[in-house]
Amino acid sequence: MLETTVIANGTVVSADGEVEADVLIEGEKIAAVGAVDAPDDATVIDASGCFVLPGLIDNHTHLSMPFMGMMSADDYDTGTRAAAAGGVTCLVDFAIQREPGNLRSALSEWQGRAEGAAHVDYGFHMAITEGSEGVLDDMVAMSENGVCSFKLFMAYKGELMARDDVLAACMERARDLGALTMVHAENGDIVDLLVKRALAAGETSPIYHALTRPEFVEAEATARAARIAEYVGAPLFVVHVTCGAAAAEIETAQARGANVTGETCVQYLINTIDDLRRPGIEGCRYVCSPPLRDAVNHELLWGYLRGGVLESISTDHCPFNDEQKARGLENFSLVPNGLALVQHRLAKLWDEGVVPGRISRSQLVDLTSTTIARRFGLADKGSLRPGKDADVVVLDPAAPRPYGLETSLMNVDYDLYAGETASASVRHTISRGTLVYDRGQIVTEPGHGRFVPRTLASEVLVSP
Repeated sequence: MLETTVIANGTVVSADGEVEADVLIEGEKIAAVGAVDAPDDATVIDASGCFVLPGLIDNHTHLSMPFMGMMSADDYDTGTRAAAAGGVTCLVDFAIQREPGNLRSALSEWQGRAEGAAHVDYGFHMAITEGSEGVLDDMVAMSENGVCSFKLFMAYKGELMARDDVLAACMERARDLGALTMVHAENGDIVDLLVKRALAAGETSPIYHALTRPEFVEAEATARAARIAEYVGAPLFVVHVTCGAAAAEIETAQARGANVTGETCVQYLINTIDDLRRPGIEGCRYVCSPPLRDAVNHELLWGYLRGGVLESISTDHCPFNDEQKARGLENFSLVPNGLALVQHRLAKLWDEGVVPGRISRSQLVDLTSTTIARRFGLADKGSLRPGKDADVVVLDPAAPRPYGLETSLMNVDYDLYAGETASASVRHTISRGTLVYDRGQIVTEPGHGRFVPRTLASEVLVSP
């Protein structure tokens, strides 16, 4: 017999608007949204005074990621605990090619890390680091196994960077498969040159991580990737756009009719390059690529989000603890790149986006769930409609929650926002009808989350 849950008396927020309604869950699916008479055997969750949202989707995370000789600090247990605490019910993580000519081994490696460990659902993108015939052939197998998006790095020369010929060849194959190409857009050759010059001049502190990756290297690479995609006739998604200059290149490509869109991340809407000027290990904590930018870019990015040039907000969650970050205290180029953010996206976007009126509650849902589900082929997720997966978040706007190690479930020994307080907090997170997070506690065992194979419908692959 299916378990029945009613989320009663809340305000249901969708990408299309809001309504005072109950949500009826039967088993793993949404059964009804509206006035619901709770069955006698139903579990009733009282959401009075709260907003009821579709579970957030984070389409850009790096759990248990090998990078720069170390491993990111969150695995699929700790990372999905933190995700659930932040209202995330599904994430799409990056499996990264580790062997020449072979993508299958990478998928198997990441599936092995995730299976039996996750608390919420997950899928994979495949990151490609070289474009041999074996890789192009394996792209077919990836699509057949529910991995329908492929990422190429235009930076990290000598480690992950793909040259333009590889970019073009992989775009062509993705196009033919009905798949999506994603790019990390930075001119890796110029970054490599600037880094070598800075270190030779004794400029070693974290701020030089940003100063050796100026806005123009991101804008140039974004424009170049868009031109290649346009020529090839492939859809393109630009990840973690940090600045107005790069977003403007996407807008220009869209104006030409190119099928190009992109995302930004919560840190690029909130933090600034000045965080890298913090002393010692504090500055190292903010090293990520592309880097944090001048504050003037915040309002530019919000504008590009409202205008639809950028269509979603993720986290690029890639956490490293202080011991790992400290490797680069005397050499910024040795600091592992990445921030710990998967738990904080909803609360931060609420306070920085919704409360000051930069976006509406419905836009928040669209930017963090509905459009992401559509773009990345998560057909059963992203909205609270009958027949969809019962992925639900109950957000209490009148329950402040302090940031800090006492409340963070992320597996790092600091919190970037420690000392601050969120004005709203997640009360409950439900994944496929199962309560995962309940008022500060994870109540599932590892393994509730399962792999979600994805395929892209034709409407996803046309211009936005």
